[in-house]
Amino acid sequence: MKTRKFILAFIICWIIFLDTKSQSYSDLNELTGFSIKAFYSPGNEQRAKIIVGRCEKAIKYVSGLTEFTPKVSLFILNPEHWKKYATFPVYGMPHYPDKERLVIASEDNDFWKSFIPPLDQIPVDLATKIKKAYGTADGTLSMMAFFDLLALHELGHGFHEQRGLTMQRLWMQELFCNIMLHTYIAENEPTKLPALETFPEMVVAAGTTGYEFTTLTDFEKRYDNMNPKNYGWYQCRLHVAAKNIYNAGGQKTFVKLWKGLMENKEKMTDEQFALFLDKKVSGQVAKVQTDW
Repeated sequence: MKTRKFILAFIICWIIFLDTKSQSYSDLNELTGFSIKAFYSPGNEQRAKIIVGRCEKAIKYVSGLTEFTPKVSLFILNPEHWKKYATFPVYGMPHYPDKERLVIASEDNDFWKSFIPPLDQIPVDLATKIKKAYGTADGTLSMMAFFDLLALHELGHGFHEQRGLTMQRLWMQELFCNIMLHTYIAENEPTKLPALETFPEMVVAAGTTGYEFTTLTDFEKRYDNMNPKNYGWYQCRLHVAAKNIYNAGGQKTFVKLWKGLMENKEKMTDEQFALFLDKKVSGQVAKVQTDW
C-alpha cells in the first residue's frame, strides 16, 4: 500500500511539474518568425517585433564575442498582464521573474516619466539634447526610447548568470550588463547612442539630492531594498561609466571582462579586485571602484 501511495504521489508531482514547465499564456499573443520565444499583450505586436528583433541581434553579436548563448523568452506586457506575470512591483522596470523569462513593459508609464526633469531648470545644451533624443510628435517627452534599450541590459544578466561567471560585486554585475549594452549599440546601432546616453547623463547631472544611498557600499548592502528611483540613479551612474569604458577601449574591454570574470572564481578583496580590473581588464573599469 505504501508503495502504491508513493507511486501515486510521484505521478501527481510529475504532472504538476510538467504543467508548470508547459505553462500556457492564453491571454497573450505569441510572436512568431524569430529565434527567440516571445509573448506580448494584444495590441503590441509592432513593439514586440522591434524589441525581440533587437534582442535577437544582440544575442547573436554577444554570443560571437563570448562563445556562449543564453536561453531566454521575452514577455512584452501591458500593466494588466504585468501584474499577472511580472515579479517587480513597479511597472516599467525590465527584469527576470526566473532565470529565462524576461519581462518588458509595452507602454509608457509613470516610472519612466518620473525621471524627466523640468527643462527650464537644467543647462540649455542638456535640455536641447533631451528634446532631440526623447521628443515625441505631439511635443511631449517620452523615455521609452531609452527603456526599450534596457532589455539588452537584462540580456546581459542572462549571459553571466547562465554561464556561471563570478561577478565579485553586485555593482559589477550591473556594470557588466551596461558595458555589454553600450558595446552592442555602439557597434551595431550607433544611431541609438543619443537615446542610450542622454538619459543617464541627465540623471547624473541633476546631482544626488533626494537619494538616500549613493556609495558602492550602500549599493551592495541595499541592492534589493532601496527606492526604485534611487536604484535607477545607480544604474545611470553605471551607464555613464560604461560609455567611458567603451570609448576608451572598444569591444575588446567587454571581451577581457568576460574572460576575466569567467576564469577567476575566488572571492577578491576590494584591493585585489581593483588590481585585477586594472591589470587584466582596463584601468577605466578599475576607476569605477576606486574613483566612485
